[in-house]
Amino acid sequence: MDNDTDITLHGIANCDTVRKARRWLDDNDMTYRFHDFRKDGVDEAMLQGWIETLDDWGELVNRRGTTWRQLAEERRANLDEAGAVALMIEHPSVIKRPVLVREGIVLVGFDETMYRKLASG
Repeated sequence: MDNDTDITLHGIANCDTVRKARRWLDDNDMTYRFHDFRKDGVDEAMLQGWIETLDDWGELVNRRGTTWRQLAEERRANLDEAGAVALMIEHPSVIKRPVLVREGIVLVGFDETMYRKLASG
């Protein structure tokens, strides 16, 4: 990645994994814009774009977090793509974080190896 590349890191500022990703980007002199789900919001078009790129809406749903565990069992059990999109708009903290977007590439979660590959390619 070079500094002219348009990188957006999506997440929640106080998330530990988002902090790791931001630290890695900063340490590697990567210029990026931070999109805070809580302050800047999430919309259907954004989520649908990520889903189309990922080919699996399930990658975006954080099933380990507090928000997920607090949902009614019926809502969790019957989740489909449309329901997942609605859920992520209603509860942005259920989105697995961070989501890094660069020129049509979407990386979900922080994986230093994948970030390094993206930086070198």
